[in-house]
Amino acid sequence: MAKKKGYLSCLDSVKPVRDAIDVINGKWKLPIIISVTTGNERFTDIQESIPGITPKVLAKELKDLEQHKLIKRVVIDDYPVKILYRPEPYATTLTPIIEALKDWGLTHRKKIFEKE
Repeated sequence: MAKKKGYLSCLDSVKPVRDAIDVINGKWKLPIIISVTTGNERFTDIQESIPGITPKVLAKELKDLEQHKLIKRVVIDDYPVKILYRPEPYATTLTPIIEALKDWGLTHRKKIFEKE
């Protein structure tokens, strides 16, 4: 059997990585995921925990994260109606990735900003 060329095996790794990055890509997705997974459920609480995000952008990003099954929109029929955003169990699979990115970022920041 012929051995795959190097670039083909590279594509086997790049495609799923690209898919993952597409889901969490952008200025606001990771902060929203982190906010919701740390306990902010109400729209205003999420917005206040992320400096600079507008209500329009937050609403759009929450819908997108809901489509990717990372966030669940819960409507509580009460007066007034309450809308909460909760992390889906699937969102917890991002926790080790976020922690790894955080650790790498801290290390990288030290490397870049340390005096030579």
